[in-house]
Amino acid sequence: MKKTKYNVAVVGAGVVGIEMLRVLKQRNFPIGELRVFARSSREMDVDGQKYAVKPISPEGFEGIDIALFAGTEGEKGAAVTYAREAVKRGAVVIDNGADFRMDKNVPLVVPEVNSADVKKHKGIIANPNCSTIQMVVALNPIHRKVGVKRIIVTTLQASSGAGKGAVEQLKEENFLIAQGGFGNVRVSVVNKSMPQQLAYNVFPHIGSFGEGDYTNEEWKLVKETHKIMHAPRIKISATTVRVPVRTGHSESVYFEASRPISVDKIKAILAKAPGVVLIDEPKNNVYPMPKDVEGRDETFVGRIRQDAFVKNGFWLWVVADNLRKGAATNAVQIAECVISSSK
Repeated sequence: MKKTKYNVAVVGAGVVGIEMLRVLKQRNFPIGELRVFARSSREMDVDGQKYAVKPISPEGFEGIDIALFAGTEGEKGAAVTYAREAVKRGAVVIDNGADFRMDKNVPLVVPEVNSADVKKHKGIIANPNCSTIQMVVALNPIHRKVGVKRIIVTTLQASSGAGKGAVEQLKEENFLIAQGGFGNVRVSVVNKSMPQQLAYNVFPHIGSFGEGDYTNEEWKLVKETHKIMHAPRIKISATTVRVPVRTGHSESVYFEASRPISVDKIKAILAKAPGVVLIDEPKNNVYPMPKDVEGRDETFVGRIRQDAFVKNGFWLWVVADNLRKGAATNAVQIAECVISSSK
């Protein structure tokens, strides 16, 4: 794929697809022709630029070099139906959904962590889950230095992680509660996208419940981290929580290092780590928050401290924009790696 311009397809016109278009433009990706596909045709406006959305078909991928799939999953989803059709026609597929992530023949890539895995692709590269991406960006530099043997993580995930419908549900619930004052914080909306009310509420239920009564979102943090970091022996336990935030996932991450390390050394490692912004002045009320990272591509880390009772145990507070680094930006960064590896 030794070219100066690349024909790109974006599959999906939802929140992630829109963000992919935005990121491609902002990062000056070397696009020759750009095609946008969805189930039906329409015109879409993103930041004042018009895009003609065309119905998806196998033939639509003729001449495409890179196809970014925004992430409709499952047997009826775009990736299962069309990804291999795109590959047959010469495209490299970068899929934001879960369908190919654990396939042994498909690299699962976070460029700051395992960019070399891009070279192993056979036409499809998987983009990890949003909550996994920010955690491994923060932990991998530490793991490379002293090893990480155990992780306990609680995620606090924004409504946008569940799609446009979830954002609208939160907005509608907030409006109804505001109309009724504070006398009643229980509301019922017509367009319910999430299993529980989210406004003025949190609930520990993201994905479907499965093995050991963990959700599939929680198992993603385990299995994807093992694959990305090439570290299957790390013991990982997760609880994923939906919170009334529009965009920006936060994570409380506890880890145990394999060898001794100090808080100052961890801060020094993270201060130099690719894709990480260290914000850690808690006494001045300075730490990462979702409202401040929306629209940013970095992973923000703060509240770094040692566990009071475990010698090599430490805590991190990790925040990132789930639509950008957690989805669209990471996918475009993978595409940039594909280009670089072909030169």
